[in-house]
Amino acid sequence: AASGRPADVVGLHLAGTGGAVAEVVRTVVSAPPAVATVAEVAASAGLTAVVCADRAGFVVDALLVPYLNDAVTMLETGYASAADVDTAMRLGCRLPAGPFELLDTLGAEATLATLERLQAEVGEPGLAPSPLLRQLATAGLRFADL
Repeated sequence: AASGRPADVVGLHLAGTGGAVAEVVRTVVSAPPAVATVAEVAASAGLTAVVCADRAGFVVDALLVPYLNDAVTMLETGYASAADVDTAMRLGCRLPAGPFELLDTLGAEATLATLERLQAEVGEPGLAPSPLLRQLATAGLRFADL
């Protein structure tokens, strides 16, 4: 580690759009007291700290981004409209926003970049970005623009 103190290196990622969760990112050599200190700092800022490994997507994005990509694939294949998918997930799962609303908040470019990092690290073919997601990211468009 460039710091010369690798045991004291801990990451902090503010997860999601609500800003209430802080992912405290430990490396394989992060010392438990350093991790605890960062978690305490997050808590003192009013955040809920969750500790996770230094892996692509951490916790929130590793679960969220494949879900968003699956929603895009559903739209792309004619399974359901974006509005119907959003409604189904908001009402059926009691989520505050549907996947397309969330995609437009996060941005197709950022979502695509995270998905590509996940696929590169995990190597799972199911994490391949939807062509429509890639097209929107390249064009700088939102799903609301479709």
